[in-house]
Amino acid sequence: MTEARAVEARGMTVRYLNIGDPVAFGFQTPPHIVDAAVAAMRDGHNGYLASVGIASAREAVAADYHARGVTVSPDRVLITTGTSEGIDLALNALVNEGEEVLVPLPTYPLYTAVLAKIGAVPRYYRTDPRRDWLPDLDSLRSLVTDRTRVLVVIDPNNPTGAVYPPAVRRGLIDFADRHDLTIVADEVYGDLGFEGSVPLLGTLEPDAPIVSLSSLSKAYLAPGWRAGWLVVGATPRLDDALAAMRKLADGRLCSPGPMQYAVVAALNGDRSHQTVFRKALAERARLTTDMLNAIPGVSCVAPRAAFYALPSVELPPGKTDEDYVLSLLRETGILCVHGSGFGMRPEDGFLRIVFLAEPKDLSVVYSDMAAFTKDYLRRG
Repeated sequence: MTEARAVEARGMTVRYLNIGDPVAFGFQTPPHIVDAAVAAMRDGHNGYLASVGIASAREAVAADYHARGVTVSPDRVLITTGTSEGIDLALNALVNEGEEVLVPLPTYPLYTAVLAKIGAVPRYYRTDPRRDWLPDLDSLRSLVTDRTRVLVVIDPNNPTGAVYPPAVRRGLIDFADRHDLTIVADEVYGDLGFEGSVPLLGTLEPDAPIVSLSSLSKAYLAPGWRAGWLVVGATPRLDDALAAMRKLADGRLCSPGPMQYAVVAALNGDRSHQTVFRKALAERARLTTDMLNAIPGVSCVAPRAAFYALPSVELPPGKTDEDYVLSLLRETGILCVHGSGFGMRPEDGFLRIVFLAEPKDLSVVYSDMAAFTKDYLRRG
């Protein structure tokens, strides 16, 4: 971003493909959700609320999970300041200093940031681009120790757009059970599968120790509201962890108040916007995959959900993903994120692209990327 501002200061237009904010690309928050937040403000719901969240929001989340096949009581739901706070609360409650957490590679950087704050140790398990970015269970088995406490599962995945099939998800649950691990399931993109909503991980095993996280940010097009939820599975194995999360939530008073009323409206109201949004994302994903794979030296696994792709460039010897991304920005104004920002090896040439822009704009971007990449690889 610092370099992007420098590029803009020189008079070049920057095309931002780096942040997953649908609103920034013209997708609008559904009016009935906006109306609920506005009504809450006008009705005077502007003071502190219960630290766990208002009862109606927790009941709406619990009812939504029940409708999706996971039965949980409202008292095991916390309303959070986005999924980000849910990650923070869950890991702080479940992991002590020096203990280990299994984190997918590539990863979402907030997980490693929280672990660094705790003084815990991330242990990265591979996901394989040759197998549609699915987790490598053998990699998991080689990493677990007597200090491992949590398995993080991001499905649908950021930054790859992968969706895990039932057999892989079953394997992850069985692995966690075998090693007495709690699963932190980041399911914020669950309603953005191109073929329809992706089932909650807990539907495969109702008694599994799963802490599920989601929010209004992505599927309900309200990322700036910071309105999310954390759902602690019904198993008594997680009772102490739930108590710890509630205590941590007490320390920050409450999450934003009026937006909690919007959670109720979102989960109990019309969701037809999701059908339109998924169709738009699927179109953009096809365009992204086709045009990137047509660039010599570039390879891209087709995303199956969300609005991210993680292509790779066959870099010349001595070059890194950051070299490529910065050169792309400086010469074309196209801003992506280098793969090493998500934990990948710099020499492997991965970069994350957010494909929320209009298809006609993406076509121009990818054509410009093709011309740049041809010249970049020729220069060596």
